Amino acid sequence: MIQVGVVREIVRYPVKSMAGTVTESAFLGWHGLAGDRRFAFRRVNDNGGFPWLSASRLPDLLLYQPGGLDESASDPVPTHIRTPAGSHLELQSVELQAELSQRFGSELELMKLKHGIFDEAEISVISLATIAGIGREVGLELDRRRFRANIVLETESRDPFLEDGWLGGTLLFGDSDARPAVNVTMCDERCAMLNLDPETAQKDARIMKTAVRLNQNNAGVYGTVVRTGTIRVGDRVSLLLEPPAIR
Repeated sequence: MIQVGVVREIVRYPVKSMAGTVTESAFLGWHGLAGDRRFAFRRVNDNGGFPWLSASRLPDLLLYQPGGLDESASDPVPTHIRTPAGSHLELQSVELQAELSQRFGSELELMKLKHGIFDEAEISVISLATIAGIGREVGLELDRRRFRANIVLETESRDPFLEDGWLGGTLLFGDSDARPAVNVTMCDERCAMLNLDPETAQKDARIMKTAVRLNQNNAGVYGTVVRTGTIRVGDRVSLLLEPPAIR
């Protein structure tokens, strides 16, 4: 068992590609954090295999902030969205759908999926060391929201991209015998969303280019939940390298 570090931030993204919501604790279920990516806007005229609207197609989506989440609910979902102009619109309102459709230039509809809408896997983890390492090379202090991870760790090692060494292992959160656990299954290969400033949606192509140069465009890891439970900020995180039998 290797001591990795501690949980510094937990973030859920109630609506795919919109801003995240930070929380002090969250239940980690078989389908990721409760309330994470349960909604997405579908491109009505897109019949492809992945019709969900993302900030790579509409950068301004990052500037929409979900609100009204009930953290005591079993699956917290937002009631409204704060728009870039400061208006508060109901999540399932015609007004929000119309505003986003106009910005995108094509018809959209809101969808809710019980088990979430994920690109690769239901949980993502990154270290502050990796974010800082990319930032040093770019010459910027990078906002960690660019990386859109569910769990941000402060690791004992300050080496960037140390997450790559976790592949095949299992991250354990907390100290209890029944602590939540995530099997690390793959590196998080980055897309152009990494270039988008979460405050302004402005692009800076240097960010992704640096990730490509330093680590083949990988930053952080994805994982599959193998034991459910509540994760809290401040939880100690350990790495078990041999395959567990704990489902």
